Amino acid sequence: MILAALSISVILGFVFFVYIENKTWSNLLTAIAIIGAVLSTFYIVKNDHDHYGMKQVTQTTSRRIYSVGQSKQMQMILYQPVGSANKKQVYIYQKSADTKKKSHTRAKDDTSNKVVRTSGQSRLVTKTTRWQYKDNTAKLWFGIADEGHHLIKQKNTFYINQNWLVLSTTQAKALQKKMADKTYQAKLKAAGKAFVEKQVMAAMKKAPTMTANQRAKIAKQAQAQFQAQAIKQLISQLK
Repeated sequence: MILAALSISVILGFVFFVYIENKTWSNLLTAIAIIGAVLSTFYIVKNDHDHYGMKQVTQTTSRRIYSVGQSKQMQMILYQPVGSANKKQVYIYQKSADTKKKSHTRAKDDTSNKVVRTSGQSRLVTKTTRWQYKDNTAKLWFGIADEGHHLIKQKNTFYINQNWLVLSTTQAKALQKKMADKTYQAKLKAAGKAFVEKQVMAAMKKAPTMTANQRAKIAKQAQAQFQAQAIKQLISQLK
């Protein structure tokens, strides 16, 4: 509507100046048309530069996210540094457990990402701030600029379970390669067996009468503990 007002003002100014023979009326009406054109231009610039007639609206969404890895013992999200300075990262995750498609955050300056450790389910909380027209009148006048829903900023906060890994894509590839190494697997298996046996023996010394089910439970816990320690140590070597 504001562009139509500008066009009409310019056309009328031309018509009033050229085709009205009475100079008094010609000058008066031309001046009014010029004022209309100047005001229209002023508000067009103000809408474009200062978002006149608009307001900021923030929406917060939360969703559960899933590991990009297939192993239940090694759940993770990944990040890919953007640029050589590594000042910004794109985070990679999955929106469902059974999908093969990976989702990722925006690689834009208007988007920021943060990782927070939690004891609960891993989830992504996104706060999105956009421009919206204040009312229907503002939309009528400036809607042709199509600035409604224009993104201002987006903040992603990843609440990641303490048992999950947060790795760069480079670290993930190195980890996958190391875990596939047969020599390393054999070494890890032997060390894991010794660790579990030691933990079970220590538990039996404290409780000699424990049942087979109790020993199996201790062994399972020890195995999980060893795997967590082994992965943590391996990750520290990859950094």
